[in-house]
Amino acid sequence: MNANHVGSLYPDGFGSFAFGKAVGVSVAATGNAVAQIPVVGGSEYIVRRIVVANANQSIAAANVTILTSNDGNASNAVSNATVLSSVDGTTKFQDVTLATGTATTVYSAGSMYVKVNTAVSGGTCDITVYGDIVTL
Repeated sequence: MNANHVGSLYPDGFGSFAFGKAVGVSVAATGNAVAQIPVVGGSEYIVRRIVVANANQSIAAANVTILTSNDGNASNAVSNATVLSSVDGTTKFQDVTLATGTATTVYSAGSMYVKVNTAVSGGTCDITVYGDIVTL
């Protein structure tokens, strides 16, 4: 392997690597674990940013939380409950507000889960998690 080429590097050699994505997440009904975001590329990671984009309509009234458990327990929150007020059309995006503990936590959960706190009828979106891979 030639370490002088980007193609030779692994995700733990980059910052802000997209390591989790859920496509077509429904925000049409409230509930815990309405979608699973599988983590790929590493077994330990730091969450730097979570982006909601590619909505099928305005989902500006939707409120979501991202957690490391499927039970909806706030102690496992990676993000704060966030109203997606900027996602008021199909070409809009919004970064979800990260929970305070996220700034200092190295996670090892194999998946994250989307909790919908406030629903928008018929609404869907994509959610992508970016960060740093600590351990492959």
